[in-house]
Amino acid sequence: MMWTYILKLVVLLPLVCGLMIGCLYLWRKLEARMPGKPSTRLIAVRETMMISPGLRLAVLDFEGKRLLVSVGRGGVNLIEKSDTRVPTGVDA
Repeated sequence: MMWTYILKLVVLLPLVCGLMIGCLYLWRKLEARMPGKPSTRLIAVRETMMISPGLRLAVLDFEGKRLLVSVGRGGVNLIEKSDTRVPTGVDA
């Protein structure tokens, strides 16, 4: 009788703790995507496009400017910088 209780405790306690940690991790990841919360980030990734297996283009909004960068194994390179003002907080 006592051994079954200890066996259940050894099996179920880590399972419950793992579920709690997993739920907290998912909540932290999904909390920023919830509607109604103002974005406090300075950089917004608007769009990405895979050019080749090792190269990707990304459009970024930073301080009201739009940047086109290439991201690859060698690092990040600025391709084009648009000085036109971009509305902040609104998907353009």
